[in-house]
Amino acid sequence: MMHKVLVIAYYFPPMGLSGVQRTLKFIKYFKNYNWEPTVLTTSDVGYYAHDNTLLKEVEDADVKIERVGGGEINSLIKKNGTIKIPGEKLRKVLSFFSQTFFIPDNKIGWTKKAIVKAREILKREKFDIIFVTAPPFSSVNMAVELKKEFNIPLVIDYRDLWFESYFSFYPTLFHKSMNKKMEYNALRASDKITVTNRIIKEKILNTYQFLSFEDVTILSHGFDTMDFEGLEPEKRTNNRMIISYSGIFMEYNTPEYFLRAFKKITLEKPEIAANIELHFIGFLRKENMKIIKKLQIEEFVKDFGYIEHKEAVRKLISSDLLWFMIGNRKNIDALLPGKLFEYVGSKKPIIACVPEGAAKNSLQKYGATFFTNPFDINEIKNVIYKTYELYKTNSLPKPDEEFIQQYRRDIITEQLCKEFQFCMKTEV
Repeated sequence: MMHKVLVIAYYFPPMGLSGVQRTLKFIKYFKNYNWEPTVLTTSDVGYYAHDNTLLKEVEDADVKIERVGGGEINSLIKKNGTIKIPGEKLRKVLSFFSQTFFIPDNKIGWTKKAIVKAREILKREKFDIIFVTAPPFSSVNMAVELKKEFNIPLVIDYRDLWFESYFSFYPTLFHKSMNKKMEYNALRASDKITVTNRIIKEKILNTYQFLSFEDVTILSHGFDTMDFEGLEPEKRTNNRMIISYSGIFMEYNTPEYFLRAFKKITLEKPEIAANIELHFIGFLRKENMKIIKKLQIEEFVKDFGYIEHKEAVRKLISSDLLWFMIGNRKNIDALLPGKLFEYVGSKKPIIACVPEGAAKNSLQKYGATFFTNPFDINEIKNVIYKTYELYKTNSLPKPDEEFIQQYRRDIITEQLCKEFQFCMKTEV
């Protein structure tokens, strides 16, 4: 018997970047476990990245999509299509403005239009579960209204923290209390909460003590084995060791300390530096290019910009090492970027410049990780030396295969579907 789930997800293909991956992959595999999804998402918007290959995955899975446009800033600039990502200083100003004038976020306008469409859908068809993924958290508020109106079990999926997240800014006590009150009401209404890691679970349970341990289930980010199938590494034109970074740089991470460590190598052992390439896939950003030019290491750096997802994966498997960094922000220990699990899926050794927290916890058992303090330039430099010596002798470590397999997207989707089943039983 096929059950039906209404998925509410603002970030969805053809949008790109990591925010769409978790939802896309759930939807791709739902039917394997007897769940038929209908996705309520936005229509054309102006956004930093678009990837039609991700949209093709949705189409190939024969998923029903209901699109609603208008009401928020991205819709107002949709004629611009793929827009240029702002510099970090401007992005912070825009974030300050957004969090000052919109509670909980600037997607409220979209949710006001989307809830009208959602009511049409729910009156037209019978659904067994409402599944909402956040951020944006305004869509969670919308899902709560729908749950109460139609008496359908609600599952809330946290990709990041809501209250007191590493991105949050509260200009007044009113902003802070309203966000907490909204989250409290949402969690009270939910039938199940899913989170990406143990630390988010602990923070939610400590903040909202009416919740039981069983109310919150950890469903990690993961990787899709199909993204790697049939991919051949790119042909090499030299024997240089390639260290790659894939993703975006924001307020919680920067390549500066890694680049400064590499600069030291160019001065101390130029013969080693000459045999290393630093590859960046995604958004390196202007401010980081300035650092590279200031350090005069442009000849060692290749910036590929944002490319289609499959090609980004090819870059990973064509690398010798992958590099990853998380800096220092409030509650940064709860941050676990989804991109990290594509690193895991690539089965490549990882240099992880991370503090204590969810990311470090997840990589402890990988078996091929070199950990450093994210801000210790000498420590990072010494790890690069170490990995280069291992590379030369073909001795770089291999990851633990059993560890890798538990992060397959299809397996994680099966776990989510079991939670859906449980919610249905408890509602009866």
